[in-house]
Amino acid sequence: MLDLSPYKAIIFDLDGTLVNSMPAHLDAWQHASQVHHFPFDKAWLDSKGGMPSYNIVKLINERYHLALVPEQVSQTKAQHFATIRHHCELIPATSKLLMQHYNQKKIAIGTGSRRENALKLLEGKTIENCFDVLISANEVSQHKPHPATFLAAAKALRVCPSECVVFEDAELGFEAAHRAGMALIKVTHDGQIQSQ
Repeated sequence: MLDLSPYKAIIFDLDGTLVNSMPAHLDAWQHASQVHHFPFDKAWLDSKGGMPSYNIVKLINERYHLALVPEQVSQTKAQHFATIRHHCELIPATSKLLMQHYNQKKIAIGTGSRRENALKLLEGKTIENCFDVLISANEVSQHKPHPATFLAAAKALRVCPSECVVFEDAELGFEAAHRAGMALIKVTHDGQIQSQ
């Protein structure tokens, strides 16, 4: 078991860290690419994990010199994701760790998803009510790799950034945690926790 005793608070990313939702997100992106006629680059889109969909659409426009309407594309993607969201299961290693520290440490979720989407993804799962704070794309104006999400979580938990440890699966989240001055523990794509 990881020794998290040096930290007062744990901040978990959601997609790909607590819930195995990245395959469903990529499926939804593929659907959106077919509807809105843009190239589907699975590896590139996977590398943008942690970023709100409308920001990813802006990057797609830059990358392919397109003029997609971010709100329309992200809505198409979100609607398709909603139809397959129920297939997204908890990641055993991180959800178990969250439950082990529930009521012992302050716990937050810091996600690039919109609040309503994050809450729907957590709905009916054992960890649904086991965190003190949820910071989503709605609560910050700058998103990962900017540290705002994690800094907002620390502020809401009333702890210093140096007293927090972040669990993350994506490069953008790794950078955000480092920029926030927080310890980082990486979660691999197969749901394993990398030792410190």
